[in-house]
Amino acid sequence: MQITRRNVELVVDDSLMRVYIAAPKPVGQYPGILFYSDIYQLGGPIIRLANHLAGYGYVVAAPEIFHRIEPIGTVIEPNDLGRMQGNDDARRTAIAAYDADASAVMEFLKKNDSVDPAKLGRHGFCIGGHLALRAAFLRDVRGTVCCYPTGIHMGKLGQGVADTLQRINEIKGEVFIAFGSIDPHVPAAARQTVIQALELANIPHKVLLYEGADHTFMRDDGDRFDPVATDQVWAEATAF
Repeated sequence: MQITRRNVELVVDDSLMRVYIAAPKPVGQYPGILFYSDIYQLGGPIIRLANHLAGYGYVVAAPEIFHRIEPIGTVIEPNDLGRMQGNDDARRTAIAAYDADASAVMEFLKKNDSVDPAKLGRHGFCIGGHLALRAAFLRDVRGTVCCYPTGIHMGKLGQGVADTLQRINEIKGEVFIAFGSIDPHVPAAARQTVIQALELANIPHKVLLYEGADHTFMRDDGDRFDPVATDQVWAEATAF
């Protein structure tokens, strides 16, 4: 399916937040997806992932997660200095600010004529996977996809300690999580902590472990890219 691409601006807490929108070109109503990047924001790899999902028939809205700190349009380079910059931006962002951004994008989607307000979901990568899971606390959620989400098991997200695990019973809808088996940021014990929390809260969920896949294995710009695992995640996620 062909898609359209544009940028919109939303103001949250007196900060202008750029949101990248990828949507099906044919006129109609489609499910809306709040789409979270990793710490490097909206660089080429994340934009290509957003475009890919839109082509399956979704209106995808991807916010710049560090808009309170970085200038509009900032793409953080995926190198040693970029990791320092992105992790510092994450550390300096209040958890309540992340939550406010989620609410703002979801309200935008619900008011968009191209979006079916009864079909809303979230999709995120790395820190964005954690943010997507938190956004599932909001009402009107049908499904949430988290790709190698980080920090859930220990409350690492922004300033202070995130209460994501403690609030996991607030999740609305179903959850799909994709983990890589050799991801050093989400080892086996961390994965099990998340799975047990979902089970105890009786949240409908599906968790898949991709053997030999590392962290950020869906980014196509680095040596950890795994195209086979990426294709498998897309097949699972779109069916989900």
